[in-house]
Amino acid sequence: MKDKARVHLIIKGRVQGVFYRATAAETATALSLAGWVRNMPDGGVEIVAEGGKPAIEKLVEWCWQGPPAAHVKSVLVNWENYVGEFDSFDVTY
Repeated sequence: MKDKARVHLIIKGRVQGVFYRATAAETATALSLAGWVRNMPDGGVEIVAEGGKPAIEKLVEWCWQGPPAAHVKSVLVNWENYVGEFDSFDVTY
């Protein structure tokens, strides 16, 4: 699984109520990634994504921009070992 990767992201800023989760899921699906995105109680957004490393790097880059109404202050990136536990990319609650 040399070309496969997994990342855990914490996005802070104005990222709730601006379609961040839905747009992140669309972006990840378009990049053929699997995993999930959810709102955090502190107002941030959390993403776990698996797939090809170049695609994940594109998702990380997108996270800094987000949808038009978002204002991203930070993206914490934690690379993890690929597990292969997801079949799709979902919005969770």
